[in-house]
Amino acid sequence: MVEWLIKRFVIGKCGPDEPLRRLRCGRLSGAVGMSFNIALGLVKVFIGIATGSVAVMADAVNNLSDAAASIVTLLGFSLAGKKSDAEHPFGHARYEYMTGVIVSAMVIVVGFELITAAYGKIMNPAALSPGAVSIVLLFIMIFAKLWLYRFNLKLSRLIGSASLKATGIDSRNDAISTAAALGAILLHKAAGVNIDGYVGLAVGVFIIYSGLNMVKETAGPLLGQSPDPKAVREIAELVLGHEGVLGIHDLIVHDYGPGHVFASVHIEVDSLEDIFKSHALVDDIEKRAQEQLRVLLVGHMDPLDTQNPKVKELNAALKEALLRIEGVRGFHDLRVVTGAGHTNVIFDIVVAHKDSERTFERVKKRAQEALAAIDPGYVAVVNCDLDYGARTEA
Repeated sequence: MVEWLIKRFVIGKCGPDEPLRRLRCGRLSGAVGMSFNIALGLVKVFIGIATGSVAVMADAVNNLSDAAASIVTLLGFSLAGKKSDAEHPFGHARYEYMTGVIVSAMVIVVGFELITAAYGKIMNPAALSPGAVSIVLLFIMIFAKLWLYRFNLKLSRLIGSASLKATGIDSRNDAISTAAALGAILLHKAAGVNIDGYVGLAVGVFIIYSGLNMVKETAGPLLGQSPDPKAVREIAELVLGHEGVLGIHDLIVHDYGPGHVFASVHIEVDSLEDIFKSHALVDDIEKRAQEQLRVLLVGHMDPLDTQNPKVKELNAALKEALLRIEGVRGFHDLRVVTGAGHTNVIFDIVVAHKDSERTFERVKKRAQEALAAIDPGYVAVVNCDLDYGARTEA
């Protein structure tokens, strides 16, 4: 059924077109989720009234709130599919991330509501009156929610969507809460023990914990988290795969939403090469990044002195000394400027965010020591850059 829906309403409608595929997946998830959750929520309301179970009633409210979350998903993906305009030149794709955060927040709210209802049931316990029909229906609903969980996870993997993954996890949580409520009903029916309120309390805590993890995952892209290592590796391999590129550094990736990735990188070339040829090389790299990776890449051309033996000697010595320092990720842009009484050795060092200020001091001291061991006339002129998460080998 899952495969048929995806082939019928996603792949069959848009093929390999990624932006349209994202939009179709989001709309399909929202439409199916809304239909399922409204139906399940209404049935659970009647079961909750019939059995007197607070856990089932809270679960019904959860399903109805999930229907609202499905509407948010439907709306979020539709807005994310809008083209860029004057007010939003980088597009609207981050609406998809916002959708994930809203759904996660709604999950947390439902968790608190469940805890409140469960506490009231613990303080004022009431007998449960389960019927065979109610028990069977709850069993069916558990499997229905597990199906919805699998459905949304399949869609999330198809387009790499954290928002749809959050929606799937919410369905899994619903299956767990329904199973817990059913367990409490069966225990009361078999042994006369009423733990309905305590089960509702435990499920509420679990849902809140799960919701907080979902917020962390879905809010990360909005806050500017470190880029996906796979995406960084693909960009680096594309750039380094061009003849004439000696190395890269300062690769920074900005995520404005799925399919709207911007990046900048410093591309090292031979200083003796014709400047127009090197410029054409950078232009070609930028064009290929957009065509092959859907990344709008801006390349900065960095000329390297490949013939100066002093630069080669210093590069090897500094690499051995600096990369041993804890917190140092790499160094680049090594230049040698000879003066009357001393020689300035200028370079940039990439430093981890953790304890960066102390690392700056250690780096400068170690660099001067390494240079003094080679020639006391060398003076280190160091610029420290923070590691933005898009690292490549030094």
